[in-house]
Amino acid sequence: MVIDDSLNKIATDVKICRLCGLFRARTNAVPGEGSSLLKAVLIGEAPGKSEDQQGRPFVGKAGKILDYILQDTGINRSQIFITNVVKCRPPGNRLPTVDEVSACKRYLDREFAYLKPKIIGLLGRTAYSTFIGGKSFSSDRGRILKKNGLTYLITFHPAAAIYNRSLIETLKSDFTRISSEIGL
Repeated sequence: MVIDDSLNKIATDVKICRLCGLFRARTNAVPGEGSSLLKAVLIGEAPGKSEDQQGRPFVGKAGKILDYILQDTGINRSQIFITNVVKCRPPGNRLPTVDEVSACKRYLDREFAYLKPKIIGLLGRTAYSTFIGGKSFSSDRGRILKKNGLTYLITFHPAAAIYNRSLIETLKSDFTRISSEIGL
C-alpha cells in the first residue's frame, strides 16, 4: 500500500537489506506503509509472525486492535504511515538488539525526511527508548514530547491490549490526542 515513488524506493531498499543478521531468518522484510496525507506516523517495535509472512506492518492480532482503535478515534489507516523500529522479525519474537535498531534507523530517518510528520505515535517501550531514550515509559505514557524537532506521543503497543483488554480504553484516549494533533 506504499503510495509514492520516494516511499517505494525506501521499501525496495528495506526488502533487499542485509545490514544486520535479521535478514537471515526473515520470510519478508516489512517496510513501512501508508500515506503522508495526515502527517502522522505510528511506530511499533518489530514485525511479528503475521507481518513476516505478509510483508506488511500490523496485520496480526495487534494490527486488528490497532485498526479498531484507529477506526474508533476517527483515523483512517490508509491516511497515515505505519512502520516499525526494525524491519525484520527478530527470532523467537525477542526484542531487537541495539545493533539491529541502529541498522534500521537509516530507513526510519529517510521515512521521516520524506513524510515530515506532524506527530509520531511511539507504540511501546522499544519505540519509546529508540526515539526518546527516556527512562520511564510509564510516567511518559500519554504525554506529547518534543525532541530533535519532532513531536511524539508515547503510548502502549496495541499488542499489550491482547493480554490486558483494559488498555484498549487507554489506547483510545491516546489516539484521540493523535487525532486532535492532526486536525481530525
